[in-house]
Amino acid sequence: MKSPEGSVPIESKYGFAGRLTAEFPSQLIVDAGDLCNLACVHCPQSLFSRTPQKAHEYLDPEMNVKLVDEVGGDGSGFVQFIRYSSSGETLLHPKIYEMIGYAVRHSCTSVCVTTNGTLLTGRNRTRLLEMGIHSIDISLDAYKEETYSKIRVKGDLRVTRKNVLDLIRENRSNGDKTRIAVSFIEQPLNDGEAAEFEKFWKSQGADFVIIRRLHSNAGALKELADEIRQRPSNVKRRPCLYPWERMVLSSGGYLMFCPADWNHGSSVVDFRTATIVETWRGEFYKRLRRAHLNNDYSDFAFCGNCPDWSATRWPGKGRSFADMIQDFAAHPTGGKI
Repeated sequence: MKSPEGSVPIESKYGFAGRLTAEFPSQLIVDAGDLCNLACVHCPQSLFSRTPQKAHEYLDPEMNVKLVDEVGGDGSGFVQFIRYSSSGETLLHPKIYEMIGYAVRHSCTSVCVTTNGTLLTGRNRTRLLEMGIHSIDISLDAYKEETYSKIRVKGDLRVTRKNVLDLIRENRSNGDKTRIAVSFIEQPLNDGEAAEFEKFWKSQGADFVIIRRLHSNAGALKELADEIRQRPSNVKRRPCLYPWERMVLSSGGYLMFCPADWNHGSSVVDFRTATIVETWRGEFYKRLRRAHLNNDYSDFAFCGNCPDWSATRWPGKGRSFADMIQDFAAHPTGGKI
């Protein structure tokens, strides 16, 4: 099979190499729950919270134990990190600290958490730091308070910013054992604030400042998805990275192949009756990867309808969250992914 350029086999450009292995996914994303205390304008959560797709549920902690045990077993040496994220706010899960702590002790890999920072108060941040979590990524998306209130609806930047600054100070007093990142999704409402945001948080001691590109959440934000599809481009579609890199455990206990899936269109199998290793090496994933290599999504409508494929960055082709985790020790000064 030739690449779009017609000279290099596409399998040699897009496939397993380096941290991407056929044995096991290099990233495991744990969706802790689908409830949130904010209503961010760039996130489909508030829209989907009123639809049948959202069950208003938290992940069963036993599913977390099963995942961590498999990562520490069959996944040992292959998994770069486990990332606790959410289609809501991660720290709302009533057992999240026990779940993360179990992962830190038993997964044999780095453990990260992504949060909106509103709940990083007092004992909560102390528990995260004391358990030895590898990194905390706080989504902020604004430098100015008035911008934050428009983007992160129901939130107050004065409160959240204090939480993050207190987290940085407490971490520093503990020897900076946890890496702390803050993130900013570029969008019309915060246009022009990225430089000030990055300068401020670097000056306050954040280990990394992430500037992310706005995407449509695999088409869930329909107006943005339509706008992306209509942009003029002479670039032929290439394979998305995700089928070679990561797997998601949904809050409902299903293994999924897309971390941006709000429509449950990327569900593969019920994790209660399957394993990560057999799913990753199984026929479904083989067919999914062939579809991406062949640019033929007739059997994978979810991928075929997604306009965000160009936002994924293959290793060596641009910055990604995975690169941040790899580079924390050597380059803790910030960057754009």
